[in-house]
Amino acid sequence: MAYRLRVLSAAIIGASGYTGAELLRLLATHPNFDVELATGDSQAGTLIAGLYPSLAAAYRGRCFDEVDIAAAATADVVFLGLPHGASQGIVPQLRAAGAKRIVDLSADFRLKDPGLYPIWYHDEHQAPELLDSFVYGLPEVYREQLLGADLVASPGCYPTAGTLALLPAARAGLIDLGAVIVDAASGVSGAGRPPKPNTTFCTVDEDFTAYGLLDHRHTPEMEMLLGAKVLFTPHLAPMNRGILATCYARPAPGRESELSTESLLRLYREYYADEPFVVVTDGSPSTKATLGSNVAQVTVRYDARTGFVLGICAIDNLTKGASGAAVQCANLICGLAETTGLPVVGVYP
Repeated sequence: MAYRLRVLSAAIIGASGYTGAELLRLLATHPNFDVELATGDSQAGTLIAGLYPSLAAAYRGRCFDEVDIAAAATADVVFLGLPHGASQGIVPQLRAAGAKRIVDLSADFRLKDPGLYPIWYHDEHQAPELLDSFVYGLPEVYREQLLGADLVASPGCYPTAGTLALLPAARAGLIDLGAVIVDAASGVSGAGRPPKPNTTFCTVDEDFTAYGLLDHRHTPEMEMLLGAKVLFTPHLAPMNRGILATCYARPAPGRESELSTESLLRLYREYYADEPFVVVTDGSPSTKATLGSNVAQVTVRYDARTGFVLGICAIDNLTKGASGAAVQCANLICGLAETTGLPVVGVYP
């Protein structure tokens, strides 16, 4: 008897942004998903290959679609690649129209407490009744909850890197969760496709700057994931893609004698042994080593001289930090093998 591949339909609302384009790239070679709708808002009617020539061979002659809630709701999975705030209005419409599964790449449904949105996003949440229905889409933390879920809030790129860098030590009770420091640098694609004065070539080239001092909106995600108080400082690096998170924590009281670089590396390898997209390395992770892949590279050190645990994680902010994670979650909620259609080998040089 011939084996028949299970084909599922996918709709992407917001396919013309960078995360949408990355979804189009990944789904073009996914054996189970067929992109039936790819909306582009202001780009509707524009050739996909005209905006993204790299997608020309996969989407020959195809244009970005107009937003059509009824058509999107018929898909097996709806991906939302929209700016913050937009999904709050669209998700209720999709649910009312009968959407089966939704994976939202924005921050609109990541936080469970609606009171956090005015603090970190400066607006009241428009659909607070739905917050508890969404599962946070970091499989390394919430895999069991994702299996069979129908609403997923795909994680932020910075929280993914910051969390994976410290998660094993935090879960083992080895670090003081009262004060964790996350310094992370991102490529410019993290700011999105629309032009902004601070992301033009002349502004970014040969520059390296910190931003969002003390109040970056990804902070509460990391605090939720690690169960820690986090001081987060993001930086903009003059590169297209990638995030490098360098994270610091003090040992938990009374646990200092248990810590060494060797013991921490052993812990991390054991903790991530069954994770298909996390590699623990003896060397220092680099963004280029993860370019185009859904892999996070992680390492850890203990500095007895200063008394700090140092965790480092590198990811591609558009793949493991956004669209790759969304596809990973879609695989899980659709009953597919988690690794299906996702690259584990980066592009080099």
